[in-house]
Amino acid sequence: MPATASANALPDLVGPLAARQLRIGLEHYGAGRTEEAIAAFQLGLAAVGTEAPGNVSVETISELHSRLGNARMIRGDLESAGENYKAALRLAPHLTDCWCNFGNVHLKSGKPQDAIALYLQALKLNSRHWPARTNLVQALMATQQYIVARGLLLELISERPQDGQLHHQLGKAQFELNEPESAIECFQAAVALNPRDAESINWIGALKQTMGDDAGAQAAYAEAAQIQPLIRRPAAKFPPDFRVLALYAPFGGNTPTELLFKDAVHDTDTLALFAARDYDAELFSQNIQVVVNLISDADQTEALLPLAADLAGRLGKPIVNDPRKIQKTTRDIVATLLQGIPGCRVPKALRHKAGADASPAALQAAFPFSSPVLARPVGTHGGDDFEKIADPEALAAFLSQRPDHDHYLIEYIDYCSADGYFRKYRLIFVDGQILPYHLCIGSDWKLHHINTDMANQPWMQQEEEAFLTNPTSVLHPSHYQALQAIQHRVGLEYFGIDCGLDVSGNLVVFEVNASMLVHDRNEGFAYKTPAVHRIKLAFDAMLRKLAAGDASPCTASS
Repeated sequence: MPATASANALPDLVGPLAARQLRIGLEHYGAGRTEEAIAAFQLGLAAVGTEAPGNVSVETISELHSRLGNARMIRGDLESAGENYKAALRLAPHLTDCWCNFGNVHLKSGKPQDAIALYLQALKLNSRHWPARTNLVQALMATQQYIVARGLLLELISERPQDGQLHHQLGKAQFELNEPESAIECFQAAVALNPRDAESINWIGALKQTMGDDAGAQAAYAEAAQIQPLIRRPAAKFPPDFRVLALYAPFGGNTPTELLFKDAVHDTDTLALFAARDYDAELFSQNIQVVVNLISDADQTEALLPLAADLAGRLGKPIVNDPRKIQKTTRDIVATLLQGIPGCRVPKALRHKAGADASPAALQAAFPFSSPVLARPVGTHGGDDFEKIADPEALAAFLSQRPDHDHYLIEYIDYCSADGYFRKYRLIFVDGQILPYHLCIGSDWKLHHINTDMANQPWMQQEEEAFLTNPTSVLHPSHYQALQAIQHRVGLEYFGIDCGLDVSGNLVVFEVNASMLVHDRNEGFAYKTPAVHRIKLAFDAMLRKLAAGDASPCTASS
């Protein structure tokens, strides 16, 4: 709701037509009759030119513009509201509320940096102006100025310690500043003030899960779901272009949405799925245009995916990453699915069940050791507990460390380049497009961008930038043909691939799934931002197309 001036700050409403229309408009506005209020304010402004010179005060004209801006904000006409606020401020630059509301227009239009300047202008006039200060927090968070936002939030909380929403916002700031314990305390303070604050409870669950407290996380998720099945997040603009329902697994691998749903033009309803519950598809399908299935790890969510698939089918909406397709993205199934693609080397993969014979002889019989074997527990990502093993005896010892856990045994394919360095390319498939995300270069076969020395090696950064700017300088038409075949066989609308090139130029596949992280935290690697931005724009365009009902088949392209 726009900030409004107090009643005793209004001009004299008795007299000329413009002032009378202002009074009528205010009566309509106060009664919630927005369209009637807009009509009255417009008549008042139209009457200004017909009044005798000096008969209409500057205060009346600026107030008509300001109040018309407020009414248009409520209707969602941000552009017109901005023009009215601008006109009011040209006449009366002392209007604190107007500066604040002009800032709100920019914030809702996805221009938080511009909004900050306008909020600061309001605070120059009145340093205690509460709406300008609280909205400034939102703009600071949107521009990743988390330390400044935290300082302002602490100041606001000292003035209004019973405001639970302030504690919630502080929790978000602490999370962004990588202080999870403090973040949990803030969210707990918010819940203490409002026990039905499901969003804060969900945050507590997510933070406890990342800290290894699975029991605490599960209890928090369950409590939040009982209070409010849907987590509602408004679009970064008003009105939103459409509404998305996102399906989420609280205790499974999910597609990271930090970037994908950032500054979204759509409202997002997130539904956490629990295996033991029934879900009313008719209820959850109301007012949504697109379903995005975030449940992406087929190993971690094996028991949950059938429920998600059933619900997605009953919702009857266009869906991104159908759960039935996700079920076919385990490492062993993908290895079989992608065999035979020309110019593409796909390592063999075997799932070794917990309790199966793990003796060296049995392992030798089950998996050829013509080359080293990569071994990792099922359901894991990254480099932890992921080793290259040269012989059956060493593999048996590795498996004995976790006898109650399934493991993947994956054929190792050497992808060392001629210069002695390893190179791992990550590309993201979005609605048929094949977009580069990053290149890792290092001296070890197990590559992750954060673990390389790329931050200290300009030549590595230059090579990555060249790949991101022009991936066809590395990937030739035959590689794109292989990638297009992969996209066709996997069949997901959004997923990623980690791959390399062997010395013969063949594409070597490491991993294909929808769980790959894409983020915009590019400190020290600013050249990555345009590539990340392209992925975000492509994802947004895909959702917009589906929301509009255009679900025509896509063709992979570079």
